[in-house]
Amino acid sequence: MSLDIDKVTALLEAAAAEEIMPRFRGLAESEVRRKAGGEPVTVADEATEAFVERGLRALLPEASVVGEEGIARSAEGLAAVDWEPPVWIIDPIDGTANFAAGRPVFVVMVALVRNRRLAASWIHDPIAGRTAVAEAGAGAFLDGERLAAAGPARPEALRGSLHTGRFGGPELDRRAQAVGPRVGKIKSLRCAGHEYIRLARGEIHYSLFTKLMPWDHAPGVLLYREAGGLAKLFDGRDYQAPIFEGPPLLMAADQDLWQSLRSMLTGDG
Repeated sequence: MSLDIDKVTALLEAAAAEEIMPRFRGLAESEVRRKAGGEPVTVADEATEAFVERGLRALLPEASVVGEEGIARSAEGLAAVDWEPPVWIIDPIDGTANFAAGRPVFVVMVALVRNRRLAASWIHDPIAGRTAVAEAGAGAFLDGERLAAAGPARPEALRGSLHTGRFGGPELDRRAQAVGPRVGKIKSLRCAGHEYIRLARGEIHYSLFTKLMPWDHAPGVLLYREAGGLAKLFDGRDYQAPIFEGPPLLMAADQDLWQSLRSMLTGDG
């Protein structure tokens, strides 16, 4: 069955209008809780995931669905997923901490995986009312405008983000802190989806992530790749869903920059 890209866009817009925006800056204390790993989840996350899942199942009945909140509730989790048939990946609100705190930096993300390969992705920004869309081999677009990753830049002109945190370990964090001033490190937005939009628009040249859950990265990696950027793990492998643990994921505008940043962050060069 062929997929209508615009119908998925419309679905995410509807989910944001019905389930997210009416709750933005209006959550009761009882509507925010902590998941097992300590991350926040809100009633809006859960309602949005249910809304989007219903719509995606109707659009592609043969596909299975992996949602962040559904996996969080499942004892079997990601290990039980068969990734050979089509699989939808949903992040109902990426940037939940921002959303819960009333900060307008969050998105809804969806990716479609076919035969373990990223096939299509969507990142919808409810605040700006815009959607970034990518389809494998067909390019990346933001509200119809083709996106292009940043080109080569002088070291002093570089800008990017290095997300190490507790998943990267103290040594990588130390190196990131030391390297940051040399490569134009800027403040994290605490929202992977917005980071990927910045990358795909050419606003930043690189980004490092150490937490590899598929809903955080599958949509954005395809968007960035289709805009001309590179997305590789530290061991040199191209990112492919369904990776959810492993070495850090580094995005860069070109191979030379990727290799240079990796060497600085690992101490290899």
